[in-house]
Amino acid sequence: MTDPRRRVPRSDTLLADPRLAEAERTLGRALVKTVIAEAQQKARSGEIAPDRVADVAVAALPSSASSLRPVINATGVVVHTNLGRAPLSTAAIDAVVTASGATDVEFDLQTGRRARRGRGAMAALARAVPTAGGVHVVNNNAAALLLTAMTLAPGKEMIVSRGELIEIGDGFRLPALMESTGSRIREVGTTNRTHLRDYADAIGPDTGFVLKVHPSNYAMTGFTSSVPVAELATLDAPLVVDIGSGLLTPHPLLPDEPDATTVLGDGADLVTASGDKLLGGPQAGLLFGGAELIERLRRHPAARALRVDKMTLAALEATLTGPPPPVAEALRVDVESLRIRAARLAARLPDADAVDCIAAVGGGGAPGVALPSAAVSLPEAYAAPLRMGTPAVVGRLENGRCLLDLRTVAEADDDTLAHAVLACT
Repeated sequence: MTDPRRRVPRSDTLLADPRLAEAERTLGRALVKTVIAEAQQKARSGEIAPDRVADVAVAALPSSASSLRPVINATGVVVHTNLGRAPLSTAAIDAVVTASGATDVEFDLQTGRRARRGRGAMAALARAVPTAGGVHVVNNNAAALLLTAMTLAPGKEMIVSRGELIEIGDGFRLPALMESTGSRIREVGTTNRTHLRDYADAIGPDTGFVLKVHPSNYAMTGFTSSVPVAELATLDAPLVVDIGSGLLTPHPLLPDEPDATTVLGDGADLVTASGDKLLGGPQAGLLFGGAELIERLRRHPAARALRVDKMTLAALEATLTGPPPPVAEALRVDVESLRIRAARLAARLPDADAVDCIAAVGGGGAPGVALPSAAVSLPEAYAAPLRMGTPAVVGRLENGRCLLDLRTVAEADDDTLAHAVLACT
């Protein structure tokens, strides 16, 4: 008897199939061959008939060469770290596409000579924070702090309040991050109360700078005390302030969230922030300060290792100069309009109700701020199928229900959201 495995089509035969040949052109040969090999193995093990290998391979092809899948964020967390933080605006996405090819990121088309890298993005950032004498961008806020420590405090001390020795995502802790540069953390005050005299008593010949960190992902209440930036600026040491979540100017909904413009006006020598949180742009570490200090940071040898790519620069500039990004839109949307949308969607869907709920800023920003919102409430059993659908929809579970919070869903996606829910019924 002939071994049925001999009937499994050869790889070259399958690659000649017009459907797989087109996939090779768009997805790449290596990826398509991997899918073909998996289908062939299913035929050899008897899971499928040999004549179905091509069809099974075609069905298993991904929609793109990347394993990342698009997600509708219906969690109600405006800046969701696990979903990539800030979604880019259409203008920023277009800028990334433009920058993906050859571009004048470091070239002057008029003179034909080398030019300052990312000068458009730097100019836009400087216009956004006019109180800064200079600006610089690195690949994230942790990198901004790292570059600051390497420049201002090599072998020296950074004075930090004990109540501000934070842990950021994935278990990374500020003291370990800063000490990795060869600098030393000098803790002052207590966990809940730190006074100006604590900083003043710690300043000495080994002081590199005083660091104030905004505890943006938690809130301390009760018998607490911290020192305002304006008071710290009176000390005889450089003052670096990490505002964290990336507001450039005051925001009416977030009165307790520090912003770069105000903090610099209060006397900080250097401000660091994230680009992909409340600013609503790409992942980046933003630095604002005096021109001379920023130039020292820019010229440090490590700055080359921490620099951002052309697509980040393009997205950052478009975020700063273009229309309000999705984060800004989600923060300012009127709750009554969300209720109307929720009611309209619930009327289209089985097992659905429109409910009021509370959304959150997220991304390590404004932990005490509750954002009134509205959601489509579904049975909890919908959660998993929605996550596995195309596109994936991620809601949140609350009181045994799956809530699709519309504060973080663009109105233009309402039909897509409805179709995703109907596909689960």
